[in-house]
Amino acid sequence: MPVTRAVRRSALFLSGTFLLTACGGSSTGPPGSPTTATGRTLDNCGQRIRIPSPPKRAVSLNQGTTEIMLSLGLADRMAGTATWTDPVLKGLAKDNARVPRLSDDQPSFEKVLDTEPDFVAASFASTLRQGGVAPREKFEELGVPTYLSPADCEGKDNSGDGDGARTEPLTMESVYGEIRDLAKIFGVEARGAKLVAALKTRVAKATLGIDASDTSVLYWFANQESPYMAGCCGAPGIITEALGAKNVFDDTKQEWPQINWETVADRNPDVLVIGDLTRDSQTAETAARKIAFLESDPATRNMDAVKNKRYVTLSGQAMNPTIRTVDGVEKVAAALRADGPAG
Repeated sequence: MPVTRAVRRSALFLSGTFLLTACGGSSTGPPGSPTTATGRTLDNCGQRIRIPSPPKRAVSLNQGTTEIMLSLGLADRMAGTATWTDPVLKGLAKDNARVPRLSDDQPSFEKVLDTEPDFVAASFASTLRQGGVAPREKFEELGVPTYLSPADCEGKDNSGDGDGARTEPLTMESVYGEIRDLAKIFGVEARGAKLVAALKTRVAKATLGIDASDTSVLYWFANQESPYMAGCCGAPGIITEALGAKNVFDDTKQEWPQINWETVADRNPDVLVIGDLTRDSQTAETAARKIAFLESDPATRNMDAVKNKRYVTLSGQAMNPTIRTVDGVEKVAAALRADGPAG
């Protein structure tokens, strides 16, 4: 594999202090983490990141981190994006079109290196480990700093198979922390503060006066044969908690357990929140295909939510811990207020 010019240049720092070094700290550094003339430093998911200067050729390996960077006005400093489940967030299409898309799915390590990156960010731990694009250490060996979304490591155990399990409920503070971290790394702290404030205002407005404590909800992300349903404490848990509702699978801390349809029917939720994905890697990705299945399958067609067509459709990103989780809060809240949810 040929080593790109930027990577060859960054490799000169392998013995210096500009590289990531392992540490035992917590994921997101405090707002007062040091910023000096020689770089920015913060703790991230058990590693200490040192960025010599604001990145100019960043690569985002997941849509969640991509949309944060674009929302911070960083398109001109991005060398590539990858792994998409949905069309880009409304309002970001023009900037997104300026950034090369390396792959709709997970790119190879070589393809990422071909962009000559000086910084790599990802939303999920699985992206930056064996079986993903590459372990963080492989990027480190070439002097390329990596960043992992705190929402996928704070209060979460990723050691097993699948999507991991929550040891503590996720909150929007992890997403806000990611925004502040990336804003600091790129030297646009004021933009980060403005984005966080806007998201907080939207959540407050969406949830004002709502009480859905008598409503049970189920979140279906993808797959028809072995469906991925939300456990208690990930991004759907933020939505449920904000509205005071009950997730019918709040008795599991797995992020996205695969649950059979007989068990789903037995729980008989009042409302079905359905992922409307545009990718094509699982069965029943779109909301239309999911609803068609629910209304025809013997195990599900007699569920109350199906008979009453109490569906709320969300983008895949709204069901992940991203800035779009706020969209999820808004849309589910609006549907519950209307007392007859429809996507």
